Amino acid sequence: MMKYAITEQCVGCHACALVCPNNAVFADPDKPQQFMIHPRRCTGCENQYDTPQCATICPVETAIVDELMIAVNPIGSLTGIVPLHVGRAQ
Repeated sequence: MMKYAITEQCVGCHACALVCPNNAVFADPDKPQQFMIHPRRCTGCENQYDTPQCATICPVETAIVDELMIAVNPIGSLTGIVPLHVGRAQ
């Protein structure tokens, strides 16, 4: 079962690929500047690290999601800037 996945927000910086202890991160063969996480290799770093290493190093908000498709670095979490429409009634 998939633990984490990389979204189209990925900028291809290679950081996650360099720190993955399971070699689960790889370049998308169809989009070389986009990375993917192999669903069977990804363990979420359980029994290895307290936090998933890809999420810890990723510099892009919403680029990595968990098994529930929730961003591990949501909008505003890295920059401290939250868009005005987030959390407000429409």
